[in-house]
Amino acid sequence: MKIAIIGCGNMGMAFARAFLKFDLVKKEDFLLVEKSNDRQESLTSFQPGVLTGVIGPQVSEYDLIILSVKPQDFAAVGQSLKEVVQPKQVVLSIMAGITIQSIQHTLGHKAVIRAMPNTPAMLGMGITAYAASPEVDIQQLRKVENLINATGRSVFLENEEQLNAVTALSGSGPAYFFYVVKAMIEAGKQMGFEESVAALLVKQTMLGSYHLINTADKSLDELIKAVASKGGTTEAALRQFEAGSLDETLKQGIVAAQIRSAELSKG
Repeated sequence: MKIAIIGCGNMGMAFARAFLKFDLVKKEDFLLVEKSNDRQESLTSFQPGVLTGVIGPQVSEYDLIILSVKPQDFAAVGQSLKEVVQPKQVVLSIMAGITIQSIQHTLGHKAVIRAMPNTPAMLGMGITAYAASPEVDIQQLRKVENLINATGRSVFLENEEQLNAVTALSGSGPAYFFYVVKAMIEAGKQMGFEESVAALLVKQTMLGSYHLINTADKSLDELIKAVASKGGTTEAALRQFEAGSLDETLKQGIVAAQIRSAELSKG
């Protein structure tokens, strides 16, 4: 498969590197389209097959076009792409908030897949949910799914509207964990630890806890109970969290992100 990536920021290049790592695409079968001169210079170390700053006729020679530009740049990019995109090509969008219908209308092109990855994809540990237009056949869909899985795991959604919830839950999700980790490190500093020591304690605790969630044959409530002995220190912390409605605040924040994602999808 030959792939053109339009917009070579962190996520676009995370996809490119993952495809190459697992030998899913050869370097000479990549076309990287990046308008920023500074970004083009930084990409030279990547040694792509073809690197260009404009959307030209050569884009029509590739099987899959990945759109990873900023959503606010899509109107201009879409007009240029409309001139060269071919019916046999598949367009995969990883732009937040731009619907399949909007992409189809702008490009005058039917075969569109819309995906929402998250930043751990840069480490091959992401989760990407995706939806597709009816014009994408099963063979094309499976090929794209194999590519996406190189960045971690994937979930196919029949209902595209659920991507707004995905954006709120897993797309934005890494920031929520970073927020909690930052607060825990700050608490450690308040208790007298140097930041490096507090960070080590918190990050390793988070890593170990993740593996417990993944491997222990217990529910989350059971895992909490196993740590929170009656009258102990963990119970004291959990009571404070409950008094401040921490769980409700987190849920409300995620719902707010979903609402915002829906607003952006409507333009």
